[in-house]
Amino acid sequence: MTGLLEDASFNQSPAFENVDLFSSDRPLADAAARYGLDSASLSDFGRDYGSSETLELGRLANENPPKLRIMDAKGNRIDRVEFHPAYHALMAKTIGYGVHASVHDGSEPRGAMTQRAARLYMATQAEAGHICPVTMTHASLGSLASAPDVLAQWRPKILSRSYDPAQRPWWEKAGATIGMGMTERQGGTDVRANITEAHAQGDHVEITGHKWFMSAPMCDGFLVLAQAPAGLTCYLTPRFRPDGSINGLRFQRLKDKLGNKSNASSEVEFHRAYAQRIGPEGVGVRTIIEMVQLTRIDCAVGSAGLMRIALAQALHHIRHRSVFQRKLADQPAMRAVAADLALEMEAQTALVMRLAHAADANDKDWLRLLTPAIKYFVCKSAPAFVYETLECLGGNGYSEELPMARYFRESPLNAIWEGSGNVMALDILRAAARAPDEARRVIAGLAQRAGEAFDSAPLAGEIERLLLSGEAERRARFICEGLARLAAVATLVEARSPFASLYARARLNGAHMANYGAQDLGFADETKLMERALAM
Repeated sequence: MTGLLEDASFNQSPAFENVDLFSSDRPLADAAARYGLDSASLSDFGRDYGSSETLELGRLANENPPKLRIMDAKGNRIDRVEFHPAYHALMAKTIGYGVHASVHDGSEPRGAMTQRAARLYMATQAEAGHICPVTMTHASLGSLASAPDVLAQWRPKILSRSYDPAQRPWWEKAGATIGMGMTERQGGTDVRANITEAHAQGDHVEITGHKWFMSAPMCDGFLVLAQAPAGLTCYLTPRFRPDGSINGLRFQRLKDKLGNKSNASSEVEFHRAYAQRIGPEGVGVRTIIEMVQLTRIDCAVGSAGLMRIALAQALHHIRHRSVFQRKLADQPAMRAVAADLALEMEAQTALVMRLAHAADANDKDWLRLLTPAIKYFVCKSAPAFVYETLECLGGNGYSEELPMARYFRESPLNAIWEGSGNVMALDILRAAARAPDEARRVIAGLAQRAGEAFDSAPLAGEIERLLLSGEAERRARFICEGLARLAAVATLVEARSPFASLYARARLNGAHMANYGAQDLGFADETKLMERALAM
């Protein structure tokens, strides 16, 4: 009996590991070919982040979350966040690949944003929490460009591919990372209600106040908003003052979050903290929004990556698990669910890669209207999508010993970070109000392209009518999701996907059932979709 137990697999699927996250993902590989990316290097990246060693780093980093040490043994204030070695290993790996800097350092000959998006999409699959400081460091250069002298000082450290976790002055380190602090207790999203103040002190300011959420408090500097005489202004606040002493950032506690356990988020008070102004006084929101727009793209890409790894785990499981004398993947009801998830993944992957390509092309009108729509749509799709993949594993999916529970706890985050659903929807209304003719042109272009897959005119017409009407704010979410789904169909048509019409029919034509698996996709397309989603 003992030998039987030792040899039996008990009908369990093997661990999902040592997988090329790029080549096994046909929607991603097709997007890379479409935009002329370096597929060989992306495959190398995919094998690294799909390896058992890297996936294990993700598990360890989440099971051993960061800790805050406010003081040392002698009672000296140190405000240090301590991480498990697995977290540092992931940071070193991702920064070593340049995911934090490749758009800015000239290392990509073409399609820098799109090439980076593909890497970010895969890095998220290994571990999502460490992406936060990587994203903010990448995005910080958009805002720092408003202060050329400051940027010139920090740029070499930010672009460095050497990760240095030591807590010491940034100019002594091999590389530096940048975080951000915007929201306060009394205002939240309404940053104009911020009460933190900046007081001039010669060539710098000293900041006094607080932030209710400050992301990645281990970073070397933080872009923060504070009130100046002319109004809300953006400042760069380093961890150390120019004389090498610890700056006046006092961390109160780390947030106890639903997910994102490997990453630290903090509450902080500023006690006359040294800072340098970034951009003109009184235009802080406009200055920091350059950073926010880039982080919103990463939110969408990251959520798509999270959905993809969850789908890959589910498909891997149902291909190995047998029920009623057949593999789960051959059971009609399970096939309907898996294929419907794969259909959604075709659209989500195409859409986020199209968003990154628009950034490469500097298509400002498209980006202005569709970045918030795509961020809203992709990020808000993630929880329901990841839950459905979790259910494919049954009770195993609900166990913390497997990664599906971690993915599910992570899945709501990006819909909240950098602007929750209503904020994104209202951003679209503001963009259209500022440039109505440009908004109409973008919608018309989407409708024309999507019209090759379905009758897009009624939806496009209703979006345009509402967008510039008195009902816009009440129907903001309809406008937002409608735009994103229209863009998804248009993008699938651009990609010459054989599933463009199928997606439009399943999601936009007639009565759409709310749950995955309720659509009749047809046996042949079910097979194709499942094979493309995990090609191994």
